[in-house]
Amino acid sequence: MSNVGTVRHVPKDVRYRFLQMAAPASYVAGLGRGASGFTTRSDIGPAREGPSAETIAEAQAKRGEEIPDPDAIQDPDDERNLFAGTVYEADDEEADKIWDSVDERMDARRKARRRDAAEATAAGKERAKNPKLQTQFADLKRSMSTLKDSDWNAIPEAGNLTGKRRKHNLRLEENQNGKSYAVSDTVLADAAARNVVLGELDPMQQEARPFRIREFPLMTQNGGFDTPAADGTMTDFVSIGNARDRVLSLRLDQASQDATNGSSTSIDPRGYMTALNSQILQTDAQIGDIKQARQLLQNLIASNPKHAPGWIAAASLEVHAKKMVQARKIIAEGCEKCPNNEDVWFHAAELNTPENAKIILGKAVQHVPTSVKIWLKAASLESDVAAKKRVLRKALEFIPNSVGLWKETVNLEDDPEDARILLTRAVEVIPTSVELWLTLARLETPENARKVLNSARQRIPTSHEIWIAAGRLAEQSPAAVTQVKEEDEDESRRKLAVQVDKLMALALSSLRKNQVVMSREQWLQEAEKCEQDGSPLTAQAIVKATIHLDVEDEDRKNVWLEDAERAEKGGFFEVARACFVVLLETFPNSSSVWRRAAEFEKAHGSPQAVHEILAKGVQQCPRAEVLWLMAAKEKWVGGDVAGAQAILAEAFKQNEDSESIFLAAAKIASETNQMDAAMQILQKARAQANTERIWMKSAMLERQLDRLDDALKTLDEAIRKFPNFDKLHMIRGQIYESRDDIVNARAAYAQGCKLCPKSVPLWILSSRLEEKAGVTIKARSLLERGRMYNPKNDELWAESIKVEERSGGTQQAKTLLARAMQECPTSPLLWSMAIFMENPQQRRGRSVDALKKAGEHPSVISAVARLFWGERKIEKTRQWMQNAITADPDWGDAWGWWLKFERQHGEKERQDTVIENCVKANPHHGPVWQAVTKDLKNIGKSTADILELVAERLER
Repeated sequence: MSNVGTVRHVPKDVRYRFLQMAAPASYVAGLGRGASGFTTRSDIGPAREGPSAETIAEAQAKRGEEIPDPDAIQDPDDERNLFAGTVYEADDEEADKIWDSVDERMDARRKARRRDAAEATAAGKERAKNPKLQTQFADLKRSMSTLKDSDWNAIPEAGNLTGKRRKHNLRLEENQNGKSYAVSDTVLADAAARNVVLGELDPMQQEARPFRIREFPLMTQNGGFDTPAADGTMTDFVSIGNARDRVLSLRLDQASQDATNGSSTSIDPRGYMTALNSQILQTDAQIGDIKQARQLLQNLIASNPKHAPGWIAAASLEVHAKKMVQARKIIAEGCEKCPNNEDVWFHAAELNTPENAKIILGKAVQHVPTSVKIWLKAASLESDVAAKKRVLRKALEFIPNSVGLWKETVNLEDDPEDARILLTRAVEVIPTSVELWLTLARLETPENARKVLNSARQRIPTSHEIWIAAGRLAEQSPAAVTQVKEEDEDESRRKLAVQVDKLMALALSSLRKNQVVMSREQWLQEAEKCEQDGSPLTAQAIVKATIHLDVEDEDRKNVWLEDAERAEKGGFFEVARACFVVLLETFPNSSSVWRRAAEFEKAHGSPQAVHEILAKGVQQCPRAEVLWLMAAKEKWVGGDVAGAQAILAEAFKQNEDSESIFLAAAKIASETNQMDAAMQILQKARAQANTERIWMKSAMLERQLDRLDDALKTLDEAIRKFPNFDKLHMIRGQIYESRDDIVNARAAYAQGCKLCPKSVPLWILSSRLEEKAGVTIKARSLLERGRMYNPKNDELWAESIKVEERSGGTQQAKTLLARAMQECPTSPLLWSMAIFMENPQQRRGRSVDALKKAGEHPSVISAVARLFWGERKIEKTRQWMQNAITADPDWGDAWGWWLKFERQHGEKERQDTVIENCVKANPHHGPVWQAVTKDLKNIGKSTADILELVAERLER
């Protein structure tokens, strides 16, 4: 039987022989899988060494494995680590930085622990050597826990160690149980009588009961009383008081005599007691601080006696402590220790009387003869001018190069010739002082001043002040003034300006050669200073010569306009005018620059200057309609109607289809009652320009002339051309309404609301028509529809509220107001209405909310002013009226309220002032103002007349 395919079973206790054999010397388990020998800390004794590199290579060669090249995988930085064959990437670098930061953090923590441990050890040694007071009494504190309540009660009070009973209130006495009893009035009266010292007896007391010695003090011979003491002796308080008064009087008399005899001690007998009361008592804390500071300063001057600030601080401390004698003593010692320090001598002079200060300063100039401060102090102590001159001239012998000494010396001279001689010597000694040169030039004649400035310019070529002074001299010289008077003023002034401009251009070139660099801001400041000093031509010359510095070409226009605006706000009109001159020369084709320049001259110049600028502007910018219109308006306002018409005629040649010029010409013609000419102009304009505004003005003019049928025909044609222009529908509806044709008016407004649903005035006019016709329900519905097309519109909400008020629904009006303010929370119109819809007691609080929510709007401020008006607070009302005008001068209703208030409470002068300011402001907005202005009855009326009508229509 064959054994093939059978399984051989091996007993479990049989072991293979090779398992019992010792391993070869170079055997390493798993070597073929890349393992290597290693040694752990748990190994006892030396770890066995692994196979050598030659053995590993031989084994790998027997198995046929490829032996890697070690140079191919080694790390050039560290070829011995485990990852020598890998690439060092950015994340590896980040990881190394993180571990380095961790190591630094751990090192810092270990250092902190060591430092804290060292500090704790040092503190323990210090506490052991110098224990605290609470540590010394720790055992006594622990023993206090064994005290009983009786022991605590036996401890006397801190303020009453003698064991005496504390004083009780005379009205209430407390017993140990905490109960209190009211003291009888007789007991209180008797106690008060015992403490009273009487000068004489009341006759009623003498008659009431017999005199007893123990009840009253004994009367003495001088009219006083003797109070018996405990031992039986008598004390006369009246005699003591008289004696005290006599002693005080003798002392005051003696002090007064000493003052009269010239003694150093002077006491005012009248203010003696007042001076005593005015003394400031220092607290314990202040005294302690002074003592501590005194000790520190004493240590300072003892350790470093040559330190002058220490002596000064110590003396100042004594002055603060009101110890002048000690302060003088300390500062005198400081002068001995620091004789070469001028501050010590100066402080010593300050602390002494004038006579002693002179002696001190006399010693000071011996030690510090070159101190300007000492010499000036010595001169100030002299009361005689001659003595001051002697001191200062003596000082100039020691310090001839001091500008301050020369200035003081020159200021003492009354004769200009003597001052000029001194300054001539001063500039010879100090040729680099700009101030001395300029002062000398001011004292010289114009011709000599020019020579002085030329010399100064040669000595100090880097001074811009000298060049500016030369420009001012050229502007203000008598020859220039005479030339201006003799010749034509404008022409001579122009020549003078050209001369100053050339001088400042030369100055800028010279300063550049001498490497003097100044920014344009510094030059503008110098120009503003010249204008303040009365040299406008020099200021303009500086601006013209330096305004282009540090500005890029593309930024010149904006930067120069900002410079002009800033100068205008600062009140430097000549500087601003010079900026505009440069702007117009650089940008002659910019209509905006010409307009800004004209507006500036209109605000701060003369009418002639405005005409000149506008005339030049229309020549440079013939297509600029705004310049033509401004020029025509200036002529018209000035009363030159023919000139205005001539300008507009010239404007037509350059702008044949200009709507604005056509309308301006028509307005001038209508204002001068040339209605036919106005109609012809508008007819021509409809043919050439054919704009919606021209058609509207044509219809308005026909309506003004009461040609209503022609106006309606014009409106029908205009609406066919411009159906979406809401004002055409409004005018047609108003014409029908003026004829009481409600049906056609309703149809006109309905067509307008359909074609122009975003027009708020159309919805309001349509609602008012229905309300006028008595259909209030339809008026409400129209306004509601208008709010659907125009959400968050406060005007429509306000009209709805007014409809409810006029119909008598006050509560419904308040409800609508609440809804309106939810949709328009910051509307000034709604807030001004909300103030007066509240109860009178709540209006002030509502006004505060209105000012917070609606901001500084004139309608809200006027409402607040009306509240004060109702409370008859006149001045406050006037102030708030002024605030409303300041917030927006263009709000005409505010002017109307102010005039109405002044008509009731103001004088004629105040009323005229309001009217005059309103005419200057020329307002155009405001619900009542616009309604009055657009009324056909008021066409052609002046601003003053419109203001009167507005004040009459406004209702409180």
